[in-house]
Amino acid sequence: MTAAKIIDGRTLGRRIKEETAAQGRELADKGIKVRLDAIIVGDPAAGEIYARSQQRRCEQVGIDYRLHALPSSCDDAAVRDKIRELNEDPQVTGIVLNLPLPEGIDTPAMQYFIDPYKDVEGVNPSNIGLLFYDNPIMAPCTALAVMEILKEAGINPRGLNATVVGQGEIAGRPISLFLLHQMATVTCCHIATRDLFEHTRNADVLIVAVGKPGLIGADHVKPGAVVIDVGINSIVDADGNRQVVGDVLFDDVKDTAGVITPVPGGVGPVTVAILLRSAVEAARKQRVTPRRLEA
Repeated sequence: MTAAKIIDGRTLGRRIKEETAAQGRELADKGIKVRLDAIIVGDPAAGEIYARSQQRRCEQVGIDYRLHALPSSCDDAAVRDKIRELNEDPQVTGIVLNLPLPEGIDTPAMQYFIDPYKDVEGVNPSNIGLLFYDNPIMAPCTALAVMEILKEAGINPRGLNATVVGQGEIAGRPISLFLLHQMATVTCCHIATRDLFEHTRNADVLIVAVGKPGLIGADHVKPGAVVIDVGINSIVDADGNRQVVGDVLFDDVKDTAGVITPVPGGVGPVTVAILLRSAVEAARKQRVTPRRLEA
């Protein structure tokens, strides 16, 4: 059997960014400016490094980026006040709440307070709920990235057996819903699944989003299956070097799968590009489409 087709997430991500930049220019010609505001709470040094990375990516596609750094001593009320300020500012078209938040702050409550139309990460429960009806205002970026990769690979999920390992709120569950909407037969695996092999070996499409390095080996994979690895794990190898790996044993599985994504360089770069695309889409929806929900 020939080796799997490897999906280059970096190349796909660059293409999405180019398309996003063009869409942003079209909005600018109509007088619509895209502005992404990020909130970070805690370590200012780490925040500065992360902010520079976010700002550089936004500049690549013409998005105005602003960072709001709050001290680690903040409580729920202070973070909520900042989110309220950004929700009410018409110049702000997208909001990102960088995680983790300091201990003691109710992270889900803060995410839920973001205006659904400015929620470029798709974490507000209104958006998650609307995804159930295949009609979200904004959707989780990682799940959108997985669907974009399937499209890039030329895979139509309709009628296929799809197994999603991991049922987290921003990856596994939204991915499962997207696949159901595209008429795949979806199996959802999680920590209580009794026989993982039984489910993964039957999958035409296998998506793994657990955060456990090396969880999936060649024995788990149906020959010719599409394998998308969402996991990002930092490990120390036998020589003491730190490296980033996925949930799938890439070198073992690539000779069994028909299509596979690497880690790094697979889902990650596409997710970053999708976030930027969502920021532009959020600005368009706020100015062009009728509002369906209140903030």
